[in-house]
Parts: sequence; structure tokens; C-alpha cells
Amino acid sequence: QPTASTCHSFHFMYGELTDKKTIEKVRQTFDNYESNCFEILLYKKNRTPVWFYMQIAPIRNEHEKVVLFLCTFKDITLFKQPIEDDSTKGWTKFARLTRALTNSRSVLQQLTPMNKAEVVHKHSRLAEVLQLGSDILPQYKQEAPKTPPHIILHYCAFKTTWDWVILILTFYTAIMVPYNVSFKTKQNNIAWLVLDSVVDVIFLVDIVLNFHTTFVGPGGEVISDPKLIRMNYLKTWFVIDLLSCLPYDIINAFENVDEGISSLFSSLKVVRLLRLGRVARKLDHYLEYGAAVLVLLVCVFGLVAHWLACIWYSIGDYEVIDEVTNTIKTDSWLYQLALSIGTPYRYNTTGSGQWEGGPSKDSLYISSLYFTMTSLTTIGFGNIAPTTDGEKIFSVAMMMVGCK
Repeated sequence: QPTASTCHSFHFMYGELTDKKTIEKVRQTFDNYESNCFEILLYKKNRTPVWFYMQIAPIRNEHEKVVLFLCTFKDITLFKQPIEDDSTKGWTKFARLTRALTNSRSVLQQLTPMNKAEVVHKHSRLAEVLQLGSDILPQYKQEAPKTPPHIILHYCAFKTTWDWVILILTFYTAIMVPYNVSFKTKQNNIAWLVLDSVVDVIFLVDIVLNFHTTFVGPGGEVISDPKLIRMNYLKTWFVIDLLSCLPYDIINAFENVDEGISSLFSSLKVVRLLRLGRVARKLDHYLEYGAAVLVLLVCVFGLVAHWLACIWYSIGDYEVIDEVTNTIKTDSWLYQLALSIGTPYRYNTTGSGQWEGGPSKDSLYISSLYFTMTSLTTIGFGNIAPTTDGEKIFSVAMMMVGCK
């Protein structure tokens, strides 16, 4: 419990001009465990006298005993008469006033109203969403921590730009992976193969950068220790990022690859969609902007419709031909679509003995996307309709998602 000696804890701030009566009042306030306030003249370390508005408040515990005192000091030198001490003897009153104003510049800055331009000026919403400046960065950015030369700050301009590139490539992957898996496209097109290979290389470079990028710790501090950065990345996103950058398309491009192995690698590409989890975290601070939310909702709706279109086609492609009897199901939506656009399926009796023909992949995808869009919006014109049990179950699920 505080004792009477508490008042002497800042006795070194007293000086020859400090009022003795005020010192006695301060002592009595501490002795009686009271709350009080005073105007008192104290001295800085360089023995410069300064007027303070001093407030004393006792802090009590659960047993109503005073355990400490809270003392606050406000500089009020500006509002007092200029102080005449040993260093200012012989000065004119104007000179002493000038010195007081100079020493209290901080008080003037606090009392000065904000510039009108600062109050009126506001950044546009679009600029705030798209800019890479400090306005959208965390507050601790103001004091950049010292990092080793090979460590990148996660909020620097380069890393922010790089994250936007990864974001765009992630959406590209989210569109192309389901399409390639569902429509079993073998990347014989050199242009697409090169593009996908470049995307894989960029994802690989992203893994290397993540091993050298700071992150925010549990307490809000910036972690720049290389060992902690690597351990954190290995425990979180490393496995998913590694699986997402493997060159599945290059493997599938070889003609002599077994069909089963090719299908396995094509299925593993779906793992890349897990990178969307990282995208969701980065988009959190944009959700306060109405335009950004609208654009995000449209993108999500289109992406979900695209995924469902790929699944819808996969169900039809799996059920249109009975592999046991090697006959075609005439009630399948794929067979009905082929008849309606004039590209029917035909059985090759002279060659492979398999069903050939049917709509092109472009027509199949557009028709699938059209059906999923009408189902999600619960419109459904009926020109493309589910007929098999599998198609009906999937359609019911789509309409339930659309109702939400």
C-alpha cells in the first residue's frame, strides 16, 4: 500500500520557484489517499521551469485499498505569465514571452484546428480499393521493422503488386482447371501449354517468395526472423502451394501417357482451387466498399455457375453411353442437344466400335453454362432439361443453392 513517501517520488522536479504551499497540498493529497488537481511549477531535467496542470487519482483494489496513484501532467505554460528564472533575469517581458511560446510549440500544434483542405479532402472509393499505397496498409507500417536483406516486408509495394498478380492467376486457374478436368482436354495446343507452364513457374516463384516474406504474429507484431517465417509457411500453405504448381499439363501433353494416369493428374489439378482460401483472406479489407462487394458477388456467382456447368456436363457425359451394353441413352440431355443442333451421335462400326460425333466442346460448355445460369436464377426455360436420376438430383441441388 502507498505510504506518505509517495509524494517524494518526483521531488527532483521541484525547484526554487515551486510554491511551498502547493507542495504541502500535494503531500496531504497523497497522505489522505484523495483525488485532487493543482497548478504547479516543476522543472525539467535541464532545469527549465514548466507550468503543469497536475491531476492525482488513487487506484483501489477489490478490497477498497489504495494500491497506487495515477498522476497526469498537462503543460499549461502557454496560459501562464512568462517565468522569470536565473536564465532569464534581465530579459524583457516580450523576450520571456517569446521563449515560453517557443518551448510550448507542441501545445500550439495541439490547439491549432485542422486545415480545411485536410477536413474536406477524401480519396475516392475506387482509388482506395485499387491503390497500393499506405492507406490500406496496417498501422504498424508507419515504423518499418529492420529486416535481413533477403526478407521482404509483406506490405511493401512489390509484394502488394505480386499478390495482385497471384490473385489474377488464381482466378484463371479456378476457371481453367474445372474445364480441363471435366471436358478432358489434352493440352496439345502449344500456346495454351506455354501459358499454363508460365503460370506454374509463377506459382513456384511465389513459394520461394513466401519463404522470405514477413507475416503478422498472434500479438500483431511483424515477424521477420527467417527461421520463424519458414516454419510458419511450412505449417500453413506450403503443401497446397506445392501441389498447385506441379506441371500437370505438361505430363498430360505426352501422347504415350496412360489414360488412367492422365485422369489422375487431371483430377489432382483441382487441388489448385484451394488457393482461393488465400484470396478470401486478402479480400477481407475490401468488403467495406459497396462497389467492391458488388463486383465480388458477380465474380463469385459467375465462378460458381462455371463450376456447376462443368459438373453438369460431367454427369451427362458419364451417363449418355451405357458402357456395359455399349448403347446410347436417348433420354440424356446430351443426346437431345445433339439432335436439336444437327450433330447426332453415330456408332463407328468399321473402326474403333465406339460412339462418335455429337456437339462440339464449345457448344457443350455454352449449353451447360446456360442451364446452370437458368437453374441458379430459378428461371428454367425447359429447353435443356434433366432426364436421368443423376441429372435430376443435381438440378434439385442447384435450385436449392439458387434459392439462397
